[in-house]
Amino acid sequence: MPKQTFILNGKTTTVNVADDVRVLWVLRDVLGVTGPKYGCGINVCKACTSHINGKAFNPCSVRVGDLKPKDRVTTIEGLAKTAPGDLHPMQQAWIDLDVAQCGYCQPGQIMAAVALVKKVRREGREIEESDLDSIRNICRCGTYVRIREAIQQGASQM
Repeated sequence: MPKQTFILNGKTTTVNVADDVRVLWVLRDVLGVTGPKYGCGINVCKACTSHINGKAFNPCSVRVGDLKPKDRVTTIEGLAKTAPGDLHPMQQAWIDLDVAQCGYCQPGQIMAAVALVKKVRREGREIEESDLDSIRNICRCGTYVRIREAIQQGASQM
C-alpha cells in the first residue's frame, strides 16, 4: 500500500492508503477526523468543506494521491489554531448568533465562510451580498439567514 503524506491541522500526517481513496474517507475512516461530514460524496452538498492551503475544497472529490507532502489540509478541528483566541472569529459568530440547529452542515458552512472572507480580503474589498450568494453549502434546516448574519459578524472580527 502506498504511503500518503500531507499536513493535517498543522501536523505532518502519513497514512498507508491507495492513491484513489478520497481525502474525506482518509480523514474520517482512517484518521478519525469527523468534522468534515459525509453528505453526498459527489461534491454537491459541501458538508465536507475544508481548506487546502487556505482555500476551500471538498475532500469527497479529491484523491489522497493528489495531495503533496507540503499540502496543508485544515478541517474544522484545526480552524481555531489559525486565529488568536480559543475559537476562530467565525466559530464564535456561529455561537453568538445561535446558527446551528441540527449542526450537520455547520463545519462545512464555517470553513466555506472563512475561505470566502479570506478571498474577498485578498481582493482588497469588503464582503457583499453577492459574495454570500456564492456559498453553495446546503443546510437542510434552512438557517441561511442566521448563516449570512454570522458570516458578516465573523468577517468583521477577522
